[in-house]
Amino acid sequence: MNRVAIITGASRGIGAATAKLLASRGYAVCVNFRSRVEQAEAVVAEIVASGGKALAFQADVSVEKEVAALFDATEQTFGPVTELVNNVGVLFHQCRLVDMDVERFARIMTTNVTSCFLCCREAMRRMPDGGAIVNVSSLAARTGSPFEYTDYAASKAAMDTLTKGLSAEAAERNIRVNGVRPGFIHTDIHADGGEPGRVERLTPSIPLRRGGQPEEVAQAIAWLLSEESSYVTGSLLDIAGGRK
Repeated sequence: MNRVAIITGASRGIGAATAKLLASRGYAVCVNFRSRVEQAEAVVAEIVASGGKALAFQADVSVEKEVAALFDATEQTFGPVTELVNNVGVLFHQCRLVDMDVERFARIMTTNVTSCFLCCREAMRRMPDGGAIVNVSSLAARTGSPFEYTDYAASKAAMDTLTKGLSAEAAERNIRVNGVRPGFIHTDIHADGGEPGRVERLTPSIPLRRGGQPEEVAQAIAWLLSEESSYVTGSLLDIAGGRK
């Protein structure tokens, strides 16, 4: 079967690492991005230079019609989508919940949760029988990320619940739905939150005494998409160096 994967938010970090890894394993990949066109095109160029198949497609996946366009473009280029990685996510500067405004909370939920819902729904409508979805959550869904990102944590907990519910609905069509919950990973998202060195600050709290790399998360995602995990669905895999 021709393996065709959409990875949302794939211009950098975990999404880019996942796109490159899947392409190296023979998947045709759609590198979705919202605004980082140069970075997305660089990911595609690297994949193509290595002999892989890739397409960069701009879409805000929290908007229904743009999600449909994303799937249309991927299908027209590579054929039916067989795998989906919901990786897109956003966070804002660290603060306590009491200081958050409703606009911030709504944007977090729209970007992180609505996008996951829309892409999952579109995948379920279009996937042939059999396939796999991986939702990229966060360890924050369990910890609550107090004093920093309680809104982000809440959005990721919602993604976990969506993963669990959809996995049961999708099982009869042999579509597996799982999630990964990265801990402290060396990506640019920490700079978005106002503390580029956050992983280094928190390293003493990690049993393995180091932050993770995007490629390590990508390896777990690739496993969950592969036939090697054919009996795994509805699972949430922590990738956090032993941190609870």
